[in-house]
Amino acid sequence: MLRLNPVFDTQKDVVSSILAKEERANIGVLEPRILSVERDGGMVYSWRGATGTTRIGKYDPFSAENKLLYTFEKQECVTSCSLNKEETLLAVSLSQSTQGEGRFKPVSKCLTLLIEIHPINNTKVLKAVDCKVKVQFLYPKTYRTTVLDSHLLLAAEDGYVDQYHITLTRQEGYRVVMQNPERLSRERVAEDFSWVQWDSDTQRLFYITAREKHTLKCVQFYPDRNFETVFELPLEMPSVSSVTSSVRFVNFGYDHYQDMKDEGLMLEVFTSPTGTMCVCYSHPVHWHKEATYTIAFVHRGCSKTFTVSLEKGSAPVNLPTVHPIFIHLDYYIVVYLADHFLHLINCRQQDLLCYSLFLSGADGHIEDLGSGREVVSVSGSRLLDVRAGRMYTMELNPDFLLELLSSDRPEAQRLAALHCMLVYLQPNPVIELKIINWISENVMSFDAFDQIQEFILATLYRICYQQCVSLDKLLPYSCVFEKKELPVALTAIPGVKCTPELLCQPLIKGKPKSLQGYWEDLQHVLDRMRYFEAVPSPRFRSSLIKEDWDRFQAAMNSEKKKSPRYHRQIEDNTKKVLSMVDTWRLDKRVVPLFQEEDQQQRVLVGLMVDKLREHLNRHLSRLGKKKIDLLVVNYAAKLLELVWHVLELMWQKLKLGPWVLCIKQQGSSEEWAMFHVMFRILEATKGLCLPLPPGYSTLLSVLGVRCLPQHTFLQYVDHGLLQLTEPFVSRLMTDLDNSDANEQLKFSILKRLPEHMEQKVSQQWDHPITSACISRDYVRTLLEINLENPDSALLDHGKSCFYPDFLPLNYLAKILSKREEQAQNPSEEQENVDVRFVEEIALKQTRIKLGFEVK
Repeated sequence: MLRLNPVFDTQKDVVSSILAKEERANIGVLEPRILSVERDGGMVYSWRGATGTTRIGKYDPFSAENKLLYTFEKQECVTSCSLNKEETLLAVSLSQSTQGEGRFKPVSKCLTLLIEIHPINNTKVLKAVDCKVKVQFLYPKTYRTTVLDSHLLLAAEDGYVDQYHITLTRQEGYRVVMQNPERLSRERVAEDFSWVQWDSDTQRLFYITAREKHTLKCVQFYPDRNFETVFELPLEMPSVSSVTSSVRFVNFGYDHYQDMKDEGLMLEVFTSPTGTMCVCYSHPVHWHKEATYTIAFVHRGCSKTFTVSLEKGSAPVNLPTVHPIFIHLDYYIVVYLADHFLHLINCRQQDLLCYSLFLSGADGHIEDLGSGREVVSVSGSRLLDVRAGRMYTMELNPDFLLELLSSDRPEAQRLAALHCMLVYLQPNPVIELKIINWISENVMSFDAFDQIQEFILATLYRICYQQCVSLDKLLPYSCVFEKKELPVALTAIPGVKCTPELLCQPLIKGKPKSLQGYWEDLQHVLDRMRYFEAVPSPRFRSSLIKEDWDRFQAAMNSEKKKSPRYHRQIEDNTKKVLSMVDTWRLDKRVVPLFQEEDQQQRVLVGLMVDKLREHLNRHLSRLGKKKIDLLVVNYAAKLLELVWHVLELMWQKLKLGPWVLCIKQQGSSEEWAMFHVMFRILEATKGLCLPLPPGYSTLLSVLGVRCLPQHTFLQYVDHGLLQLTEPFVSRLMTDLDNSDANEQLKFSILKRLPEHMEQKVSQQWDHPITSACISRDYVRTLLEINLENPDSALLDHGKSCFYPDFLPLNYLAKILSKREEQAQNPSEEQENVDVRFVEEIALKQTRIKLGFEVK
């Protein structure tokens, strides 16, 4: 599930460099130990030198070089270490120990030193106390090329954090030393805490106080000034201090001499630049029992406590208690308990469990992170195996996610895997093609969700969310919420119990000007969350268009006149959308879409734009009408492009060509597969009332008449599953000959057409019956006009060049001649019907009526 990519290994990246500088015979077994990972990615480590010394070095991941920083003259137990950004100062905490009675006994005394290393000069004792002390230099982002001051955080187990300001000076051109080492200025940053975490990437300090109740606080350090407490959040959680004898330090380096036994509560805070914050904590896991962990989604105002039943007999009873590992992957929080489960928790869309992926057994196993490993999460989606001395970057394995789409998987897993690939992973043409192939091979809708609807909505959500984060709560991202009742398969995971709770409102402090970047985004997210909680159904549902769409359809089928005035706005919306559709390589496209006027789809496109614009203007008016209009039009254009893209890939996969458009031949198995996929897309979009590209209905009907038996095709038409568009019927009338079967099909289709379309299309069929119909309609129109002018009935019967012996025909011919002489020729609306043609047809029909000719 998780793919680990090694980026650092002490044995490969450090040991060879050390052995090149020291005699291998005098070192013995070389085991470098990672002490800390600084903000610049540098790895600070220690090792025992050849002469019984303890040495500290740094590995630069960009240059792949190792640098010796400092050497202690004897072996020391380094419990904390940090290097300043300019690599001129080294802060070290040492655990002092003495030898007695033949054994080493720990002495509860910690010595914290500040060492000048450029060059090696003074050493100042910062602390000599009876508790653990952690050190960490600040790494402010600054544009200054030379910095002669450093800031050091010192966190003591007694429950306080101090900041030391160290002013440096340059001597003799190259020596950088402390200006006044005896009188370093110091400020108290935090106190009375039971847990503390340092976030190096964002230069933030999180800590928990418990004076009255547990409160999570955050101190933000700035490059241009000191620090500021900007965040407070009351937490309803088990006591942190009552279950552990010592303060827990997170991301303050790694102590290789501490007792591995840990019965306390494990807690970590994760933030992302998009304005999300998750507080994750877990209870120690006892084998044969349950694993319990809580994710507090601060940006959503809620928390979820998960209880996972562990398989009995999976481990010996005497194994120590352990904690799950929390890993931050921006869109997801990964909870991993080796040899038991891996839970990929969606921290943006946590409405239902089915958007989070739970794997157990072999599926949830990560080979490099087996039981017994001491693994910690590092910023930047990295993992550090402290004991093994390895650093990994992490990413989701798309090949494994594709395997989860197989039919033997639970539907909740399939939906979570599909959503993860469509929304979280970056667009990948190979993965996208595999997903489309999976859809084509599983064209029938699943019981719990429609995979085509999910594909369309999730893909559009990803595209538009990248353009505007504010659309997170307003755009649909899944088809599940269109259902009246949620399927049980998507609301529960076997073996996993979820208990949701509401969080207290956090307090973001500080001056308005200081709330920049992340804290401004978080404040905006919290305000938006509170607003949407008070609004019923803030997320747009495309099915709400159906009522208006039905009304428009009725108007189009019954009226021949132009659309009313308010229909013009709908048409203007459609023109904007179609102008944004990517047609730049139209000649290279193989699927013939966007090549006809499809009035029904044009109206549906414009209607969706109108309704979505109205929805966003109601809830997101601060963006402005121009930006909202652009977002909405782009949403509809991307929808049409997405359907077109899917058809293109399927068309190429099935190796179809232009012969498909010829309806004289019967369709092949490949065309039947294409018809089936297109029909499922039609069903999926119809269920959501989403528009399709103009020409889609025509192409589907062409495939239908080629692939389906005649009676089945007509049933599809009668049930509204296939649409008789004018281009399709025109092609049918002109391309098919007048065999008995084809005549029957054409007549069946003509009688199913609206009257105005039937009159227009029937003129394209060269057949005696249609010719007779054209003549009758023409004569009826002329006579209706003639009745309005009684004087025109007085005709001269004396002479006529047309059949003088047949007075009825003579009378008709005289009327036609008179009407033709008038300026306005009524035959213009009848495709310029030839008068001689009408006369011949009228004569033939008269002879049939009189029995002189067989019909």
